[in-house]
Amino acid sequence: MESPPPKFALPVDSEHKATEFRLFSVAAPHMRAFHLSWVSFFACFVSSFAAAPLIPIIRDNLNLTSTDIGNAGIASVSGAVFARVAMGSACDLFGPRLASASLILLTAPAVFCSSIASSPASFLLVRFFTGFSLATFVSTQFWMSSMFSAPVVGTANGVAGGWGNLGGGATQLIMPLVVGVIRDIGAVKFTAWRIAFFIPALFQTLSAFAVLIFGQDMPDGNYHGLKKSGEKAKDKFSWVFYYGFTNYRGWILALTYGYCFGVELAVDNIIAEYFYDRFNLDLSTAGIIAASFGLANLFSRPGGGILSDIVAKRFGMRGRLWTLWVVQTLGGVFCIILGQVGSLSGSIIVMVAFSVFVQAACGLTFGVVPFVSRRSLGVVSGMTGGGGNVGAVVTQLIFFRGSKYSKQTGITLMGIMIICCTLPLFLIYFPQWGGMFCGPSKKANSTEEEYYLSEWKSNEKEKGFHLASLKFSENSVSERGGKVDSVTRPSDETSPAYV
Repeated sequence: MESPPPKFALPVDSEHKATEFRLFSVAAPHMRAFHLSWVSFFACFVSSFAAAPLIPIIRDNLNLTSTDIGNAGIASVSGAVFARVAMGSACDLFGPRLASASLILLTAPAVFCSSIASSPASFLLVRFFTGFSLATFVSTQFWMSSMFSAPVVGTANGVAGGWGNLGGGATQLIMPLVVGVIRDIGAVKFTAWRIAFFIPALFQTLSAFAVLIFGQDMPDGNYHGLKKSGEKAKDKFSWVFYYGFTNYRGWILALTYGYCFGVELAVDNIIAEYFYDRFNLDLSTAGIIAASFGLANLFSRPGGGILSDIVAKRFGMRGRLWTLWVVQTLGGVFCIILGQVGSLSGSIIVMVAFSVFVQAACGLTFGVVPFVSRRSLGVVSGMTGGGGNVGAVVTQLIFFRGSKYSKQTGITLMGIMIICCTLPLFLIYFPQWGGMFCGPSKKANSTEEEYYLSEWKSNEKEKGFHLASLKFSENSVSERGGKVDSVTRPSDETSPAYV
């Protein structure tokens, strides 16, 4: 009798998460979810930063002061602080597909309304509400962590997040070109920038419908169907929220992420204007240089995720943490240098080096996040992602609002802040794997199973709610690194490569 065809195109583990990451595949559900997630996040990034490269035109049209521009930049990233935490909870309860598409559709009208901004206040409001869409980052990382297994989850998170972040660089190229084309057709300068906003607004809307129509929450189906069939437990929001917010590791990652991704957001807002003003460049040239900062995400953030998975194979979780600290600290060093360099060519070279390290640190961060909690993955992802936006808000409030500091001084001080705020990584410790300076606990119950099942009450275990966490604990044994003993996971527990 002929054996039935495999259920999945990619090899999977016992949770049906893919154990391989095939970039050029669109196989459902794993790789299709990957492509839908990064494209929709890319669209939201383009929308959120579409105004940044057009500031020299918009400020003349709306009579914006430097304080108005600074406040609008802060508004564009502050809205997503709470939206990201809420998005994490929404992913845990309703699934990444519905949560992501809903937010994208809710924020698209704000992008359309950017075209009718007529005052500093209205400009600030449209940037504030558009910025909520950046919370789709959380659904992107949650979705990848739900689809890909421990050995490749850092790679999947890094590439999806990095290619989404490319929108911050791409918009620096796209929007000046779109405005130029519209002006060539016959529109005046102050009308052209308004019409240009219809392009990112339409792109964002179409991406939401693609996620809804073609996406799938989990390898085995959507949340609604899985809950209805009894394959997925209907979790309580209070406990999901509790276990996420009481895990100190999530708070530390939120702080450190504020000084890699948060810094990236801050730089996206100021870098085009910085080169335009400091080196007396024209709008297109400043936009092209600024774009190189964001476009480094094509390889830098994915590189961080890949590097996290590579070091984990030999050194486990401790390797992930050490690599994150080293890379982010070097990013801080290059940021300090960027503020000190006075030549155009030198500034460009240092800026590119800075972007590579700070963005790689983002990828490395989300090589750690999926292992902090299984039950509250969305909440921890939301906390960390929200921390990125808090870092951006704080950084812009302190260094880039008004005229207290010159932009070059602000950039230097921001670099010092990066180095200081990366130090708390030393405090992260997993009993089953250890931390940066200490090995795993010697206690008999310090295992992956004990760590992840501690998030479930005895009555919940009796109902079988903990079974997904049990499978996850088996598959995360790889985080012990190259010294994992084969006895740790008997061969009869190992799932077949294809299911």
